[in-house]
Amino acid sequence: MLGEILIGGMASMFICIFLGPKFIDFMREREFGQHIREEGPEGHHEKAGTPTMGGLLILLSITVPFLILSEYRAVSLAVLGTALASGAVGFIDDWTKVTHRRSLGVSGRYKLLAQGVIAIALWLVATEYVHLPEILRVHTIDASIDLGLLYPVLIFLVLAGSTNGVNLTDGLDGLAAGSAAIVLLAYTAMTFITTGQEDLALLSACLVGACVGFLWFNSFPAGIFMGDTGSLALGGAIAGLAVMTQTELLLIVIGGIFVIESLSVVIQVIAFQRFRRRVFLMAPVHHHFELMAWSETKIILRFWIVAAICSAIGFTLYQQSIQ
Repeated sequence: MLGEILIGGMASMFICIFLGPKFIDFMREREFGQHIREEGPEGHHEKAGTPTMGGLLILLSITVPFLILSEYRAVSLAVLGTALASGAVGFIDDWTKVTHRRSLGVSGRYKLLAQGVIAIALWLVATEYVHLPEILRVHTIDASIDLGLLYPVLIFLVLAGSTNGVNLTDGLDGLAAGSAAIVLLAYTAMTFITTGQEDLALLSACLVGACVGFLWFNSFPAGIFMGDTGSLALGGAIAGLAVMTQTELLLIVIGGIFVIESLSVVIQVIAFQRFRRRVFLMAPVHHHFELMAWSETKIILRFWIVAAICSAIGFTLYQQSIQ
């Protein structure tokens, strides 16, 4: 099975690298470019017009090798389905932006509604087909909390938090793709060392490979952006993996970089609404460091280091809990 996992990851990476130039040319010819928010950092306005919706390329690179090599188990198909459904929500958002030529897409209310439907579907598969207990595992102390009817609420919070976390992180060239690859690599290792989760390990490896392949074009200076199609799809995949491995609480550590980005926005909003003061020069926090005159590459590399540290700690805690 290790060979199939490696083949799946490599195949996803090479498919993305091979199709990347053709996809970028296709998007550029049709002028499907990114629209930059007026209130964003001044340097970002130079990126206006860069082809977007690269998430379509990521999803294709993941799906083809996985469907060829997979054993079609419900646990892995549920994660793939969550990623595809979340990516579809992101695609509608991206399509709205490029066709109306604006930086605002679908309203947050409709996104949350769609994520609620996806969360219910994931809950049904997890309980009816995968037969997961409706509990919240606390890996650090090897304990569990019976949630009962609150279990679908937990799944919704994990899905909404993960997708929005990756989406907020997707503000610098390669930051979200690299951070997601690191988190997904941790899940590849976690599922591989756990008996009976080889199909999840294969899917995780395909996700990592696609992210790495996309980075070939998305690294600074980016030739293409993943858009909400990619960020919501990757966030959905991470959420699905957390649910199926019962690491919903541990995801706070494994995906610590996304938690930090999300918290910076929450802190900024609360501080401004309550005290009319800003804690950061701009949120999410990676923009704060941009305005402190850090170079984009320095921010990206240091955030990747933080993501790696968080994922390593999370993996260690998980491994200790299953021994």
